[in-house]
Amino acid sequence: MKIIDTDIPDIKLLEPRVFEDERGFFFESYNRRSFEALIGGAVNFLQDNHSKSSRGVVRGLHYQLPPRGQGKLVRVVNGSVFDVAVDIRCNSPTFGCWVGEILSAENRRQMWIPEGFAHGFVALSECAEFLYKTTDYYAPEFERCILWADPDIAIDWPTGHETIASAKDRNGALLRQAECFA
Repeated sequence: MKIIDTDIPDIKLLEPRVFEDERGFFFESYNRRSFEALIGGAVNFLQDNHSKSSRGVVRGLHYQLPPRGQGKLVRVVNGSVFDVAVDIRCNSPTFGCWVGEILSAENRRQMWIPEGFAHGFVALSECAEFLYKTTDYYAPEFERCILWADPDIAIDWPTGHETIASAKDRNGALLRQAECFA
């Protein structure tokens, strides 16, 4: 597995070593020992999630507050998405900054998003299936949402078409009003 640094040091892009031949392909999508060595710390994943979205569906920007904050290791197994992490750590030099990457079944890349970041994506393909490994269980009482189109964050979403968002996501808080990580 190869690690690729992003403009925000704590957000990492992971690229697996893929073995391909006439039969298809094989790659190790997760190995705890290798993953922890790459990110420089221990991680305990507790829950896996799987979502399916149509082209133009925007999900996010979601996060959970402490003590139920979640780190996420995300990847796409069908189609492609533009995946985004926004730094919401109040005392961080990159507070309010975002990183976005295309994750796809074709490039097989994964993104590591630790606690303290809001996360979202937009489906770029007709259908996108997205997998998340999380470091804590879903806890609705700690869940928060920042508006995916917050003008202060100014994410350059590569939509090029109508976006579809849930009521929760359309009504997310602006970053300046959101509860963030101290």
